Amino acid sequence: MIASLRRWWHRRTIQFRTSIVAAAVALIGLGVIAHVSTGVVSWLLIDSVDADLQRTATMTASRLVGGTAPSAVATPEIRVLDTSGAPLDGLPEASLHHWQIDELRSGDGVIDFEPPAEVHRWRGVVVPDPTGRPLLVATGARLVGFTDTAGKTGRLLSFGSILAAALVGLATWLVVRRSLRPVERMRVAAAGLPEGQRLPVPEAADEIRALAEELNIMLARRDADTERLRRFTGDAAHELRNPVASIRAQAEVAVMHPDPELAHETLQDIAHEAQRLSALVESLLALARAERDTAAPGQPVDLVTAVRAAADRLEPSGAPGTGPRIEVEVPARPVLVLADPAEVSTVLDNLVGNALRYTRTLVRVSVFADGMGSSGVYWVRLVVDDDGPGIPMAHRERVFDRFHRVEPDRARSTGGAGLGLALAAEAVRRRGGAVRASTSPDGGARVEARWPRHAAGS
Repeated sequence: MIASLRRWWHRRTIQFRTSIVAAAVALIGLGVIAHVSTGVVSWLLIDSVDADLQRTATMTASRLVGGTAPSAVATPEIRVLDTSGAPLDGLPEASLHHWQIDELRSGDGVIDFEPPAEVHRWRGVVVPDPTGRPLLVATGARLVGFTDTAGKTGRLLSFGSILAAALVGLATWLVVRRSLRPVERMRVAAAGLPEGQRLPVPEAADEIRALAEELNIMLARRDADTERLRRFTGDAAHELRNPVASIRAQAEVAVMHPDPELAHETLQDIAHEAQRLSALVESLLALARAERDTAAPGQPVDLVTAVRAAADRLEPSGAPGTGPRIEVEVPARPVLVLADPAEVSTVLDNLVGNALRYTRTLVRVSVFADGMGSSGVYWVRLVVDDDGPGIPMAHRERVFDRFHRVEPDRARSTGGAGLGLALAAEAVRRRGGAVRASTSPDGGARVEARWPRHAAGS
């Protein structure tokens, strides 16, 4: 039963639940106030009667102490009794119980509801008569309309509490309904929201505005992820088409011409295309991960050590003088950047590897620890120069875009997929740096990567 009620409650709207809770809390609070108010009204009525009764009892006690006979002061509303409640004034037995007599002796007031048609309030005071005998002087008064007044007051306040609680519930219903209008507008807008558009943001600086702003941020991330996926899919389809078609054509040639020498050459070509295809897929996946993932917290990386390690790793094999060589120019002391060692290695592998692919004789890798720039940041520059054909001015901005090639045929002949510089640029930008291309002093290409300098390396 409780579980069914809870499920029913949770299926109600926020507007309904909020209004019911507000009305219930108001009803309980006002009910308590009504009950307390009825008691206060009754207490005030009785307190005003008690003041008169106390004065009458005190005056009567003074006369008895002065020697006046009890019968001389006795009336139906003024009784002289002994301490046990027996009448000493010659009138009939008082309609008071023993516990009421005890209350009167202690100075407290009592209410006598007998006979049923009347309500009496009694106050008492104990005084000695001239012989020293203790006397109980009890003075009473009819509380005319007390029960009726108290009852009407209670009913009036109860009705007022119910009415006020209903008004609170109605007001809450209207206020919540009006407050949720921006949410309804957001829901309607979200139902037909095209890609690239954002939800309307309310003018009030409240929780609804904060929700709309966070949802817009989430939508921006969604659009960015969608765009990355669309771009990745298009690029992959475009770039994988040629290697796959080449492998298929070569395989078909090998099948149609079962010449052993031709088949061997064809398999070599297929192996070369498969290797190029594998490198292309790995580069695509690496670039997709770099764009999607949030950069991990950086750590100090010594760029001098990383450059020397990359030069040893990428130095072309073969006899001296038979191919391009790598020359390193770095400071004698460490130069620290706040990055990730794997990111720095990726940048060096791609920049130096790209330079080795197009240089004639020499690739020079330099590290410079610059002073403070115009933005107030100390920078570290990694400069890779080669003496190859260079990068034309029209391509220097676009060369860091994925799959952009200055000369497509030449790039394919050297095994390039057009992703190395894009991957390096993305890794540097994730750390607040920048990359740019220019002309080398040797006449070839210069590619420069710049990171913010780590404080310990200043």
